[in-house]
Amino acid sequence: MNILDKIAARKREEVAFLKEEVPAESLQLLPHFSRKCISLKENLKNSSTGIIAEFKRRSPSHPEINLKADVATVTAGYEAAGASGISVLTDEEFFGGNLDDLAIARETVKLPLLRKDFMIDEYQVIEAKAMGADVILLIAAILKPEEIKKLSKKAKDLGLEVLLEVHNEEELKNAIFDSVDMIGVNNRNLKTFEVDLQTSKDLAEEIPDSFIKISESGISETSAITELQKSGFKGFLIGGNFMKTQDPGKSASEFIQKLKTEA
Repeated sequence: MNILDKIAARKREEVAFLKEEVPAESLQLLPHFSRKCISLKENLKNSSTGIIAEFKRRSPSHPEINLKADVATVTAGYEAAGASGISVLTDEEFFGGNLDDLAIARETVKLPLLRKDFMIDEYQVIEAKAMGADVILLIAAILKPEEIKKLSKKAKDLGLEVLLEVHNEEELKNAIFDSVDMIGVNNRNLKTFEVDLQTSKDLAEEIPDSFIKISESGISETSAITELQKSGFKGFLIGGNFMKTQDPGKSASEFIQKLKTEA
């Protein structure tokens, strides 16, 4: 069993438990559930840099990125740096995050928030909206096409935007639905953890222009973004490169300013 399969199996157990502990009806009573979402899609369309800065403490490939990071401090720094949106990891067992991180980020910033997790059930979509997310992530590698369709439609019904993550052409062609807003190409193979930016370039022409294109993982140089922009990418998700520093907000600011001068 590879790490992706292991995470997905654990997530099914978690969701089954949570459904019993906190019914979906209870989540729908929370204040953020009726909040109008902020559009990441529009922010990326109107940005010259398109940085989606990520908050995460650790990952299976990097178990100690920034274990003591404070979500309010980091996300405020990202907003001040000029990020177009913020991604918040909410998986606890493998990434050291939780839904409280998402809720704190929502109270801290006015940017669109992506709930980054391994979504396998409509319950998690309701949970995301209730805790302050504007966008959910759907990972094609762990979902069947009909599941992507069902989950993305639920998200749209709740006013959330949908970022679909793919790794190869097969995943892409089986997962293009009108209920998806953005398509992200993950340059990291989640089964081997190897990173190759060529993955984004290879898939760029296969992604219909009706979708905002986002490149994810392995981006550490502004020159990489300049190259990816030539292939039509408008969004760039960067986490570890900022989070591994003492001041992620400052690192993001320096990166974005450098990117602007090179544009």
